Amino acid sequence: MLLKTFGWSFAVTALGLVAAVFYGGWTAFGVVAILTVLEISLSFDNAVVNAGILKKMNAFWQKIFLTVGILIAVFGMRLVFPVVIVAISAQLGPIEAVDLALTDKDRYQQLVTDAHPSIAAFGGMFLLMIFLDFIFEDRDIKWLTWIERPLAKLGKVDMLSVCIALIVLLIASMTVATHAHQHGGAHVDKAETVLLAGIAGLITYLVVGGLSSYFENKLEEEEEREHEEEEKAARAGKSPVKLAGQAAFFMFLYLEVLDASFSFDGVIGAFAITNDIVLMALGLGIGAMYVRSLTVYLVRQGTLDDYVYLEHGAHYAIGALAALLLITIQYEINEIITGLIGVILIGASFWSSVRRNKRIAQAGGPGAGEKAEVSSGV
Repeated sequence: MLLKTFGWSFAVTALGLVAAVFYGGWTAFGVVAILTVLEISLSFDNAVVNAGILKKMNAFWQKIFLTVGILIAVFGMRLVFPVVIVAISAQLGPIEAVDLALTDKDRYQQLVTDAHPSIAAFGGMFLLMIFLDFIFEDRDIKWLTWIERPLAKLGKVDMLSVCIALIVLLIASMTVATHAHQHGGAHVDKAETVLLAGIAGLITYLVVGGLSSYFENKLEEEEEREHEEEEKAARAGKSPVKLAGQAAFFMFLYLEVLDASFSFDGVIGAFAITNDIVLMALGLGIGAMYVRSLTVYLVRQGTLDDYVYLEHGAHYAIGALAALLLITIQYEINEIITGLIGVILIGASFWSSVRRNKRIAQAGGPGAGEKAEVSSGV
């Protein structure tokens, strides 16, 4: 199972490290290795959240996620995305932007850094909406019950998460955005840019997430209807295969946008290590491959079913990352801090899950689940 799931990741690692040696010697080898570790540490929570969505998709779409999806993740977000940022911010053509990335690395890094406020606002709002929708939903299993129970009650108010997200964006545009950090330590007013980028992130979440939920619900309704009419020869409505394809497609699209939002901090943080676009693509690409493989592994092993609080910890890590992205509009935060926060939250949720499983086993079975849940604070 391990080799089957991570085989491609191991192969890509070997090829990437060999390519790094040929490109820039052993120094480049070390840079790519560091970037790989950076990407994995920053994106572990991404794998947990993705697994919660991917387990609803069939084996075919899981393969699409691991093949076509990784091409989008590596070439789209880790290579093309930084170049597109430079092209837009500097008003350059695509070819000029690529030439700048390869020939004038310092200028390229400066332009990407100056575009950080809009990147952080877009990604921060998208991730914040994921976090808010999660904590405002009334779930059967709760991790931090003293927080999640009252928030679940508040979540009954329509559009509450959108209102809170807009309030947060407004506050950010009037505070950190007025002294946005730029290349060289300068600070400029980016309130309008942050506001527009944040609204774009919010709209993207609502559109992609809304379509995904719509087709997922349609699929569930179709499955229930077919189950009731399974004795009949003729079945009305759309073909379940076609409907499943629509649902899976939009969930796949949602996963790609989610991955893009998670990758913002990794792409920006990579510039603290190197401004060479080739080494950056190699290191972050290898890391992204491991994150994808880890996602599939969690699904196939049923890890989220066994360790029920992992998804909670990952979403709390998403909320922390969203806050950090908005704060980095003005202040620089070391990537180690960003990565550690996610690791600590997920680690705590994993430990709580282990303790819960032990209590259930000692009590004699799943019937003790409710008691385990109530007493599961961290």
